[in-house]
Formats: sequence, C-alpha cells, structure tokens
Amino acid sequence: MTTRLLKVENGHNFRELGGYTTQDGRHLKYHKVIRAGHLCDLSTADRQLLTDYGVRQDVDFRSRDEVEKGPDRVPEQAEYIFNPIFAVDETRSTESAAQIAAALKKDPRAGYQQMIKVYHNLITDPHAQKAFRQFFALLLANDQDDQALLFHCTGGKDRTGIGAYLFLNALGVDPDTIRHDYLLTNTVTQDYLNDFLAGLRAKGESEITIANTRAFWVVEPGYLAQAEDDITENYGNVHNFLTNDLKLTQNDLHDLQSIYLTTK
Repeated sequence: MTTRLLKVENGHNFRELGGYTTQDGRHLKYHKVIRAGHLCDLSTADRQLLTDYGVRQDVDFRSRDEVEKGPDRVPEQAEYIFNPIFAVDETRSTESAAQIAAALKKDPRAGYQQMIKVYHNLITDPHAQKAFRQFFALLLANDQDDQALLFHCTGGKDRTGIGAYLFLNALGVDPDTIRHDYLLTNTVTQDYLNDFLAGLRAKGESEITIANTRAFWVVEPGYLAQAEDDITENYGNVHNFLTNDLKLTQNDLHDLQSIYLTTK
C-alpha cells in the first residue's frame, strides 16, 4: 500500500488512488486522481514531477486563512481551484504546539474530541456539503485521458480523507479498502510525526500537549466512525448521502465510473 506514495520531497501524504479494485472487479485508473497534503513547500523538482504525472487541476480544500499563510506552489499547466470545506480551519492543522496547549492544556482527550466534532461537521455542515458537491462536479469534468486531478488540504488526512472516502464509495470500492486508504495516512507520515513530537518533548512540552497535538495530526478509526454514524443517522447509507445530499444522479455515478474505472 505504501507504494502509492509519490516521491515528493517537500510535501507529505501525496498518494495515488489508482489501482484500487471495485466490488464488481473493475480497477481505478492510474494518473487520474491524487490525494495530498499542502503544496506550499514544493520544490521546483516536485512541481515538475506533478506536471509530468499529469496533474491539471489543483483543488484546495483549505480555508482562506490557511491559503494566505501558505499559498500553493501550483504545478505548471495545472488550474488552481479554491474550494474550502470549512470557512475556518477546524482541524487546527496549522496551529503551533503553544496555541494548542493554550486551548487544550487541561484535558489530554480534548484534541480527540475536537476531531470528533470536525468529522461530524464534515458530514452535516452545509458549507462542507456544498464544497463536496463542487468537488464531485470537478471530478466529473476530469474526463480527459492522461490528466489528473489533485485534491488536498493541509495534512491531506481529514478533509481530504473524507473526500477520498466519498469518491471511492461513489465508485463502488469495498468498505475495507476504503478504510485502509483512510488509515494509510498514519503509515506514510509516521516518521515525520514521531520526529515532530520528539522535538516538542525536547522543548519541554507537556504530555497533554503532546497527546492533543498527535490527535490533530493522525487519523483514527473513531474519527471515520463518527462520519459514518452521521451518514447512517441522517441519510441511511453513503449512497443516499451521495444522491440525496450531494445531488449526484444515477447518470453522474455512471459517468464517474466510466471516467475513473477500467476492466484492465
């Protein structure tokens, strides 16, 4: 699974979604969809890699404040599309340890509970729903061969993770594979996170701050379970959420499968 990781030097969690198998035996095409973390630190070589890979759309799920702090270094030939899932960064992925400590200094579970709230809002917030509708409209327009759409937030794990979750469900990928893809973030970012947390400990940060910082930087089964519970409670199942709330028609679902799936 880790071979999905693109060799981007100055970026984290850049992953190819091609190759996954659907429940009816078809496969996602390669060089069509990439999920990623932020693009603000990309080197010239990184941008060239993404250009050569076929990236022609850069869909940014971050809030305006996040974008102003770190604008994307957009690959050449790619169109930049600002499509914020939240009006502000509820994931707190750009905050420093000091900012997190000040807000959550007493409760080591506060970070986890904040992320549970984030995942509830990813499904139920009208702004998020509107952004995911736009995301699917862009996916439907990505119908040229050898052209890829890249979508990302800051860490490439929560807003991007739910975007991938919804997309893979729309294509008919099995639930275990979808959860596998969601949790793969922890594998591909583990070394970076361990080094970062070690640095915080070396600076004397409390274990409460460490625990809350980690909660904001990882993905957890419980986070995804919250989103799935909200989908079940409000819509019955993912298909209903896609068709009733995100307004995807049966023709849209068929077109998505035609664009992104192959029998080869």
